[in-house]
Amino acid sequence: MKITGINTSSVTIPLNTVFRTALRSVEKIENVIVTVTTDSGPVGYGSAAPTTVITGETTASIIGAIDHIDTALRGMELDNHELVFRRLNRCIVGNTSAKAAVDMALYDLLAKSLGIPLYRLLGGIAHRVETDITISLDDIGTMVADSRRRLSEGFNILKVKVGSDPQLDIERLEQISRAVGDQVTIRIDANQGWSAKAAVQVGSELARRRIPIELMEQPVKARSWSELAFVRAHAPMPVYADESFFSPGDALELIKSDAVDGINIKLMKCGGIYNALKIAAIADAASIPCMIGSMMECSISVTAAAHLAAATSNITGCDLDAPLFCSRSPGVGGISYSGAEIVLPAEPGLGISRILDL
Repeated sequence: MKITGINTSSVTIPLNTVFRTALRSVEKIENVIVTVTTDSGPVGYGSAAPTTVITGETTASIIGAIDHIDTALRGMELDNHELVFRRLNRCIVGNTSAKAAVDMALYDLLAKSLGIPLYRLLGGIAHRVETDITISLDDIGTMVADSRRRLSEGFNILKVKVGSDPQLDIERLEQISRAVGDQVTIRIDANQGWSAKAAVQVGSELARRRIPIELMEQPVKARSWSELAFVRAHAPMPVYADESFFSPGDALELIKSDAVDGINIKLMKCGGIYNALKIAAIADAASIPCMIGSMMECSISVTAAAHLAAATSNITGCDLDAPLFCSRSPGVGGISYSGAEIVLPAEPGLGISRILDL
């Protein structure tokens, strides 16, 4: 099966509600849809989410990078997929979201060529996939109401966005915890919004008030690995890295530095499934658990992440709720949701049959 071309288009999807973190507020998302064609008929689908504040990529830069990737990969035999993925990762520096979109389309093709769902190609079902649901940063009353509503919708894990004001964040979390009780697990994500000292103070105060927190994600600036290690050494709950690492090499260095208790893999950061598998293996060798998350992405790329999560035993947590915030999907097929459970498609590949003309 020879790669004959890689085509792109962009789609704008309004969100059902404003999505706020310590880094940004989002009312709509623009994703780049990728289609990889072959000489034997099957078509592979992928998508990329430009997240300038994290990956540095824009819609235009992703499309430009994929044009370069098309030139590098066109004519290659996908049967030699190891060589294809190595060239994909080496043909351009950075541009991880662009690479991720092509990567998942290639995996889609590989699974389709065998007539099996992608999770089977990646190793089969390792566990049930249950996602948390994000509570956007807002005033306390709105966040409490959102938390109660999500509990009624069947979600058992809340990922609460914090990072604006440490003392206000403590009050937010106390009020949410009181509202949902012990029925719900609470994760907190500061999106780089605190200093190391503030993160430890927040963690200690939450513990003093007996507010149960499963984990604290990315409390400090992305490249402040020493500060992340300080928080990990002094905070009374597990500390996970997100924006602090992109590549398998980053993950290895973070683990060697004793800076994390866990890591959040995102396909847009690491360049796709090929590198995500390496990161999960490195973490597994160090007995470090992984979770898998997403940017504000459409269902195509989140479907790829869900297939990976289902087939990888070391991915023990999922933050794959982004499609639930989207007003529509650009593709037919893919994952669906039953409360907090992500239902994987039984069709070959990603399970996406076609792209809609939105």
